[in-house]
Amino acid sequence: MGKVKVLISNEQSDIKVPVGIRLLIRRCCHAVTEYEGFTNDYEVSVSFVNDAQIHELNKKHRDIDRPTDVLSFPLGENGVYDIDHETGASLLGDIVISLETAFRQAEVYGHSLEREVGFLTVHSMLHLLGYDHEEGPLQERIMREKEEAILTQLGISRDETFVEEHAHKD
Repeated sequence: MGKVKVLISNEQSDIKVPVGIRLLIRRCCHAVTEYEGFTNDYEVSVSFVNDAQIHELNKKHRDIDRPTDVLSFPLGENGVYDIDHETGASLLGDIVISLETAFRQAEVYGHSLEREVGFLTVHSMLHLLGYDHEEGPLQERIMREKEEAILTQLGISRDETFVEEHAHKD
């Protein structure tokens, strides 16, 4: 298994980034590449934005005039990725998550913000590795099955809740 470098930035101030979310994102990125048998060193960036920012990106890059939950910007095609010539790492791409939308979706689906961000990260990582659910029903099913298998390995599947261990003072 290669080395993992996940660069995480918070570009919004509307939603407080929960404690532990950065570790969760790193775990999700690592779990996807491990599940897919990715052995190279790699880098990926994850940015938190608000709805206005992701709306602008969605309009600019996809010509869709509304906010969305997550956008993926792959730096590779057909398993060939740009390489950081200093480190030799494969540059998988960028993930942009609207925390505003993730927060609302977590409430709608009745699960934690952490589960929602974990799902969005796994979903986007699969996009960075070349999967595309918009290619048709078969590709959508393959992608959904991989997402749930990876989330189950992480303990944050639909059927399980994200549980933080708390130190109790007696």
